Amino acid sequence: MHTERVTIEGVDFLTTLHLAGPIGLLALHGGVEGGTAELAAEVAARTGATLLTFTQPTGPPTHIPSTRMSPCTPLTTFLTHTTLTISLHGHSRASTPRTIYVGGSNRPAARALATALTDSTFTPVTTLSDIPHPLRGLHPDNPVNQTRDGGVQLELPVLARTSHPAPTDPEVPPREVVDGIVAGVRTLMEGERARW
Repeated sequence: MHTERVTIEGVDFLTTLHLAGPIGLLALHGGVEGGTAELAAEVAARTGATLLTFTQPTGPPTHIPSTRMSPCTPLTTFLTHTTLTISLHGHSRASTPRTIYVGGSNRPAARALATALTDSTFTPVTTLSDIPHPLRGLHPDNPVNQTRDGGVQLELPVLARTSHPAPTDPEVPPREVVDGIVAGVRTLMEGERARW
């Protein structure tokens, strides 16, 4: 596990990078989108996936759009090492508090992850026309699409990312979501191994 401080658009981040398997878990907005960094870390630990998280240990939380997260050394290393990215984000749309939007350029991988989440109490949506445009994760400058096989952008509502701990407590992702994403990542890893 390697930690490094980086500055992007004047905002200080602490990155945590652990190189492992060819599938990567990415949380660009840890701390701003509560629970995403913790969820990525737990899924990576249980599956042997590569992990990269960005958190903001100081200053007010600042959301920099994914397309503007510049290619700092940890992100470049992550994108070079992995073949497929699963990027975890948070949405706060009041009209869809139990909907997980499954975007990104790798649509077969998106459907595999959505299938693994269907046993949860959340509803995964994979049809791009049903995903709000800002949440589709299709822009070529979005890091989720910059690995060899592209990736999947999971836009998770608050209830799917954290159990709402007190401000001083660590974020605790819901077990059903962790288990669902773990199952999906393992399915994708089997697909990767079948190609070797």
